Amino acid sequence: MGTTTQPDAVPEPKYWHLKTVLSDALDSEFEVGEILPNERDLAARFGVARATLRQALEQLELEGRLQRRRGVGTTVAPPRFGVDVGAGVHAWPGAPDDAWQTGECAETVPPRAVAALLDGAADGDEVHSVRRTRMTHGQPVATELLYVPRSSVPGLPAETLEEPSGGSARGRAVLRELWRLELQGQERTVELGSARADDARQLDRLPGAPVLVVTTRYVAQGTTVAVGVSTYRADTCRLTFADRMPEPQAAAAESTPSERERAHGGRHRTGARLSRR
Repeated sequence: MGTTTQPDAVPEPKYWHLKTVLSDALDSEFEVGEILPNERDLAARFGVARATLRQALEQLELEGRLQRRRGVGTTVAPPRFGVDVGAGVHAWPGAPDDAWQTGECAETVPPRAVAALLDGAADGDEVHSVRRTRMTHGQPVATELLYVPRSSVPGLPAETLEEPSGGSARGRAVLRELWRLELQGQERTVELGSARADDARQLDRLPGAPVLVVTTRYVAQGTTVAVGVSTYRADTCRLTFADRMPEPQAAAAESTPSERERAHGGRHRTGARLSRR
């Protein structure tokens, strides 16, 4: 009878072990908002290459433990707070209880992935593109581009169409015309992405920072009449889908690093310690 050989264990990557050590140090030594030492000092202190350090820092940023802030550096991130993206929030864009602020509106050719979802726009056709921003706790947490084919809002007043692109009044008029339709359903997908330059500028992030992309398809009269592509900050947002029970955001926002540590079952602190400089 033959014997079964066990595959060799895959060694833990250096950056992953370093990430654990850094995470422990963030819990024990640093407060929310504090700035980390620069990469050169950190790499020297932990005895690793800067490339390894960057991998560990990028993973911590992806997990919401760190934030890279333009002109400031890398800081300890506050705990994520819940942001509801349930059907109750995304009934019709721009509804009275909507948490979004309507911005500029322009005529643009949507990305191919969006055009493929829209029933009222052929490939290469221009559609109404309404930019919106979502504010939570006084800071922008998401930006959105809502794509609406002209055929979805045929009753748009002529004087509105004559307004120059870029005005919020035009965007609000497009949303009001959507409200005239009976919403039959929605379909949402969530993906991890990287912030584009325009989204990063709106969200006060660096280009390429991790984001959560929520694509919402709005169905009325048996067709897709609008598609919203919302980009959420992955470092501060925890997306929730409760349609009735509101997320206890205040409790989440007020949790301390020690409470967060207990929620993760605690950690054994080991390795070199970060230094406040």
